[in-house]
Amino acid sequence: MDEVFKALADAGRRRLLDSLNARNGQSLRELCAGLDMARQSVSKHLAVLEAADLVTTVRSGREKLHYLNAAPINAIAERWIDRYDRGRVRTLADLKRALEQEPMGNPEFVYTTYIGTTPERLWQALTDPAFTRRYWGVGFESDWKVGSPMVWEERGVRIADPEQVVLESDPYRRLSYSWHTFTPEFAEAWELDEKVAAQWAGERRSKVTFDIEPLGRMVKLTVVHDGFDPGSTLPENFGEGWPQILSSLKTLLETGETLPGEDG
Repeated sequence: MDEVFKALADAGRRRLLDSLNARNGQSLRELCAGLDMARQSVSKHLAVLEAADLVTTVRSGREKLHYLNAAPINAIAERWIDRYDRGRVRTLADLKRALEQEPMGNPEFVYTTYIGTTPERLWQALTDPAFTRRYWGVGFESDWKVGSPMVWEERGVRIADPEQVVLESDPYRRLSYSWHTFTPEFAEAWELDEKVAAQWAGERRSKVTFDIEPLGRMVKLTVVHDGFDPGSTLPENFGEGWPQILSSLKTLLETGETLPGEDG
């Protein structure tokens, strides 16, 4: 927590966060061009933000792209905002919402969290329906081989489609799959507006990727949800849901319990 507050205390670092909030997934060159700051200063500020886990990076060819990471703000919110008078921490609450809101630039969602578990246990939690139903409310049917189909089961609805497949599968290291189909049954179960359901069904299929990296007794989990159409409203909805899902996953693996309202 100390690193987070230290990182947020500097106006230059807050400007970097504002820049990423306006357009996520920027390279160092792009961040320097958009701010009246020297490259060396930006690099130093980014190092502090990365150390505090407020910024996470993803390699894209030769470039390293920078993304906001809502995990530390979530932790602050859970520890303090929900316990004390919200009026006294309104600025922090506004920042939390800003960091979790999907920006209007690159339609992607990137989230990094650290979990006290093993890569094997985390892999099981991502693929075993007995686990996924507990923290996500979703069950998967798949053999988790590349190209294999995936059947989603949520709220009593089974969603199957030839394009719902496993894209990458490297046990205990990396898992990627295409997102489910927005079927009429899914829309009815979630009580989606007809226009919203039709819009989502007409967009190209997105994908989610889980990168697992062991760090001593911890595991670093980076989730990237991308592949959306430009201007899609889907990232905004998933951006709000992923922090809760992953917080519940972390709680389940570390304590054996899910967050209130998630189990069952």
